[in-house]
Amino acid sequence: MTSVLYDAQGPRAKRRNVLFTALFVVAFAAVGWWVYSALDDKHQLDWVLWKPYLSGSEAYTTYIWPGLENTLKAAAAAMVIALPLGAVLGIARLSDHTWIRVPAAIVVEFFRAIPVLVLMIFGLALYSQYTNVTSDDRPLYAVVTGLVLYNASVLAEIVRAGILALPKGQSEAAMAIGLRKNQVMRLVLLPQAVTAMLPAIVSQLVVIVKDTALGGAVLTYPELLASANTASGYYGANTIASFTVVAVIYVVINFSLTSFASWLEGRLRRRKKSTGAVLGAQDVADITGTTATGIAA
Repeated sequence: MTSVLYDAQGPRAKRRNVLFTALFVVAFAAVGWWVYSALDDKHQLDWVLWKPYLSGSEAYTTYIWPGLENTLKAAAAAMVIALPLGAVLGIARLSDHTWIRVPAAIVVEFFRAIPVLVLMIFGLALYSQYTNVTSDDRPLYAVVTGLVLYNASVLAEIVRAGILALPKGQSEAAMAIGLRKNQVMRLVLLPQAVTAMLPAIVSQLVVIVKDTALGGAVLTYPELLASANTASGYYGANTIASFTVVAVIYVVINFSLTSFASWLEGRLRRRKKSTGAVLGAQDVADITGTTATGIAA
């Protein structure tokens, strides 16, 4: 018996898969036990090291929560700016006009090729020498600037690829009923491409959240990871406990983003299912801004 994608497993294949599964479980358990034993031998599992995070709220209110606020602040600002900027650059790269397409391509390829950390460092130097931004705010501005320049370039490529992946007949059919180029892009191509691009876009948003840690490591921006490092030093030699708490917080944030994206993608796909309705001449005229005869108003 076969399915559309693969041949159905026979008795030998089933036994082999059960054996491989059992071996993997045993190996995973052995590695887990080795990690536990190593931590226990180094006294990293002692209650005194985990007590600040498991028996009170001081560590969270003093270090973790302020760091999380700064992480979310930088990430949110970068997302709000990078998403529309990336969309504009991506659409500009598809323009029929050379004077629009070429500069957009240069900007995208230039900033996409530079590491985001280098962009943050340049941003810090720029704000320090040529602006009146205070020394307290410069790290935040530099982190957001680096994240925006890099991720907007990546998002531009995601938008461009998503639009180019659509069947050519979509734009040809839209132009056949009298839609202008900007209307084809705005009413036909972008709404369809967004659904296909959503997983890649959300993956890039997750990258933005994680890359805020670069600002704490190099620019002394007090984000979540840097705050955990400070808490570790304050409470004394509980590095693993501090970074375990931070890792769990990052997992929760990023899992929430991906879960929301999955829900939104499913909702968009359900809403875009065709009802089978046929548009009349007046319906097309209302969309294109023409009269029912197809002559421009």
